[in-house]
Amino acid sequence: MPIKMKELPISERPYEKLETYGEKTLSNSDLLAIIIKTGTKEETAVTLAQKILKNDSIENLRQLQEVPLAELTKIKGVGRVKAIQIKAVCEIAKRMSMPLNSNKIRIKTGEDVAKLLMEEMRYLKREVAKVILLNNKNVVIKIVDIAFGGRNFAYLEPKEILQEAILAGANNIILVHNHPSGDATPSKRRLSYK
Repeated sequence: MPIKMKELPISERPYEKLETYGEKTLSNSDLLAIIIKTGTKEETAVTLAQKILKNDSIENLRQLQEVPLAELTKIKGVGRVKAIQIKAVCEIAKRMSMPLNSNKIRIKTGEDVAKLLMEEMRYLKREVAKVILLNNKNVVIKIVDIAFGGRNFAYLEPKEILQEAILAGANNIILVHNHPSGDATPSKRRLSYK
């Protein structure tokens, strides 16, 4: 007969561990177990969380952001509600890493651009190009996705970039793109245009 969460020693229950020792002491599966709340008849929430994190398409906790709802629900014990809870927490985490108000951010250096977009773009699985639209004092007006590509390319339309800048009344623009490989070394080739 499977063990129930209530039958575990208090020191092994995620809620109690967090209360007693703090959130930093919890494992990834403990944190995920708190999010999904319940397990199944056969396994506790912790065991189910461990199974989710050992799934073939999930190499680490951050990859949960990229796993589609439909794929999460294929894991035995993860239904629609649990999958939605996981995706909602992933989106909250992503939004928490973004600046509170990008419209008041002034860009002075490349490091400012990295701080603004690194967390959002770091784990994307395909190349995405963005344009940061700035006023005459280099304060961010708006950030726009302008191209979505494959694993190693993104085609940019200069007229779309300029159109966004004109519509926003931008004085300056910065083009940014990611490397899905994770290699931050600048490309030797130039940007591709259609």
